Amino acid sequence: MITELNVEHLALLIALERQAQSGTSETQLLAALGNQDTCVLGWWQDEQLLGYAIVARLPFEAELQAIGVLPERRQSGAGLALMEAVFTTAQGWSSERLLLEVRVGNRNAIRLYQRCGFGEDGRRKSYYPPLPTQGGPGSQGAAGREDALLMSQLL
Repeated sequence: MITELNVEHLALLIALERQAQSGTSETQLLAALGNQDTCVLGWWQDEQLLGYAIVARLPFEAELQAIGVLPERRQSGAGLALMEAVFTTAQGWSSERLLLEVRVGNRNAIRLYQRCGFGEDGRRKSYYPPLPTQGGPGSQGAAGREDALLMSQLL
């Protein structure tokens, strides 16, 4: 089941993010929950919060700001279910397009977005700081930073 979260869910959301590690800070989570132009969606199973997505309303578009699922629940359909709810929310706002950015090294997320019909719009070079466990070659620029892949989907 997917529901809209509110500030009463903050502790659950923070605990989930610590495990999901989508890169969203506690401050960002609180700000999203308190913003009338942002919707925080939660994916529940057996009364446990197992995934979330944050989508923001822009003047003509919407932006997926974060999506996180517990590692042991990935590949379970949670990401697709959350993305469907994100699309429904953005369409309810009459958004023309849904935007997102993702680390080029996050192959699972990129596959999910492509499966949902997103196309690549461009890149931001050396946008993300290196992950703590990151190593080896890849699309990394200055000081091991990672490129952001910009993607969108017409609604």
